[in-house]
Amino acid sequence: MSSSRAKRSAAAATRESALEALGFDPDALWVRDAGLLFDPHFLGALHGELLEELGREEAQATLLQIGFLQGLRESQRVLDDPPASRGGGETGSARSAPLAIQLRVQPAEAAPGGVAFEGSWPERGEASARLASIGVAGGNACAVSAGFTSGWLSGMLDTDVLAVETSCAATGAPACRFVVRDVETWRAAGDASVQAALDALPYSALREIVLERTQPPAPTPAPAAERPGLDAGHAVVHIWGPVMVVPWSGPDEAQAAVELLGRDPGAREVSVIVLDLTGAALDEGFDAAALERIVETVEARGAELLVAGVSPLAEEVLAGLERRPIGVHKDLDHAVAAAFQIAEAQRRAL
Repeated sequence: MSSSRAKRSAAAATRESALEALGFDPDALWVRDAGLLFDPHFLGALHGELLEELGREEAQATLLQIGFLQGLRESQRVLDDPPASRGGGETGSARSAPLAIQLRVQPAEAAPGGVAFEGSWPERGEASARLASIGVAGGNACAVSAGFTSGWLSGMLDTDVLAVETSCAATGAPACRFVVRDVETWRAAGDASVQAALDALPYSALREIVLERTQPPAPTPAPAAERPGLDAGHAVVHIWGPVMVVPWSGPDEAQAAVELLGRDPGAREVSVIVLDLTGAALDEGFDAAALERIVETVEARGAELLVAGVSPLAEEVLAGLERRPIGVHKDLDHAVAAAFQIAEAQRRAL
């Protein structure tokens, strides 16, 4: 192996181990909807954590990879389930891309058979999240948006492309703009800064990951009780840096998951727990007492508790508790977004 390839492999291993140390389990990250990836609180926290742990260059590469995988997966979902993407009469599960993208074709800039676009991210969401979390950037900072755009277009066009940001609102520029070219055109240009992004995106390997992990559309509509956001087929704990999501599969199981805070090294950085009660039928006796113990355990660990997926019956049980969670949400994704907002506020207070 050449010295340059060895260095790139070492850098990739460093990014992966650092993500695991931060609690960003690739499998847990994978099951989240891409919409959460662009939640400003989550995105700002993600930028801050990776920048602190990896430094700017490796953080940008990691963010680019995360965005690319999600963009490619979203395009694959649409391609697998075309009636949904066209708004047809058949039931479909595909959703349009959660990132607002404006594109213009640049035919004069493309080689024969190549791809050339220019565009912008009009909402400037990632730049705003980065500004709010860290402050003004010294260079273009919208790596997740660039990765998502690259993955989305690579999937929809069935060719390997890369979006490169050319101006960024996080630096004080008036807009977040980018250009898109096919990989061969970028490589022929020989731009060192673009080469770093190409090195971070092993296209063939990433496509295999997406094909392997993107489930085909279900032949029938999903059950109404299915949890939003998390993979409803698996009642497992998910840790996202400072936030842990615990699905309620029973009082003993929930209590055991919360007690991970004191035992599992990967959970020691957790400062906010979201208890997902979606579909849970709680009683005012045993379940209420279990919830009291969970709140007490979380507080004893110096963390905060939010509750999501609350039914009217569960609301009555929660209202009768002596110790109550700091927030109650009917929607899981809203609860997770609020959890990251709380975690970010805690971080700034330190």
